[in-house]
Amino acid sequence: MKRREFITLIGGATAAWPLAARAQQPEMPVVGLLDPGSAAERADAVAPFRKGLAETGFVEGQNVVLEFRWADGNYERLPTLAADLVSRRVSVIVTPGASAAAIAAKSATTTIPIVFDIGADPVKLGLVASLNRPGGNVTGVSNLSVGLAAKRMQLLRELVPAAHRIAVLVNPTDLTNESAARDVQAAVGGPEIVVVEAATGREIATAFARLAREKTDALFVAASVFFTTRRAQLAILSARYQLPAAHARRSFVEVGGLMSYGTDVDDAIRQVGVYTGRILKGAKPADLPVVQSTKLEFAINLDTANALGIDVPPTLLAIADVVIE
Repeated sequence: MKRREFITLIGGATAAWPLAARAQQPEMPVVGLLDPGSAAERADAVAPFRKGLAETGFVEGQNVVLEFRWADGNYERLPTLAADLVSRRVSVIVTPGASAAAIAAKSATTTIPIVFDIGADPVKLGLVASLNRPGGNVTGVSNLSVGLAAKRMQLLRELVPAAHRIAVLVNPTDLTNESAARDVQAAVGGPEIVVVEAATGREIATAFARLAREKTDALFVAASVFFTTRRAQLAILSARYQLPAAHARRSFVEVGGLMSYGTDVDDAIRQVGVYTGRILKGAKPADLPVVQSTKLEFAINLDTANALGIDVPPTLLAIADVVIE
């Protein structure tokens, strides 16, 4: 063989080595996130999820790919979006914060692992066989937001003791909201409870106008991802109509809501990221007990209280985890 031909042969083989090496490298696992909100409105949920993933050694773009499916507030799209993730053959489907998304995912597949974060009882919803032994392909975090409705109402009544007519705002497309309304009605003795429904931004505006006409004294907003995505609108309308409102998440208070009481959502979604990472490493959902989030927080916005003419009792300030001034 001539020297020039030999050098050409070696050079060609060397150039081919990186291609061969890349071809032999396994593809990065793909995690599908199914969410009823939108990308802009749900950035607060994605950040703690990424943090939980990182705790197990997975970093987006380095050794894992995140693929998002947003319903943009339309819960009816969730089954189609879930089916799309299944056709994509993702490694795990994650449903942070919405029972409807978890149910849609489970209906779409019995084999792809699913990790949820919901506020309701996953056993009653049929997502898992039991909390300790989920069975099947589903596990996750139960953040208790629905079960805390009665305590949230109690705190609202302490803030607004003169309230005789209290509205409960529910999302009729959120399966957990029906039980929340029942829990609130059962827990309230004196005040009259009026249940109003809203599943779109326009319906929220219509509901507030109705509550103003009917001279409602306070508002209880049921825990729903949809309402979380509309928290700025809810805060603005509450201020406009001078309506004290209680919410399930601190993020409402941060944009001007009066008060919130519920699970530390960031911690719950971080745990979803941890479970997702463990599954990517080989753990089976059936062997991962459902985590019951017990980290709670009570937040008050004093600026909003002052604007509404509410004197916050010192006893409530003393137990508040977050006070915004």
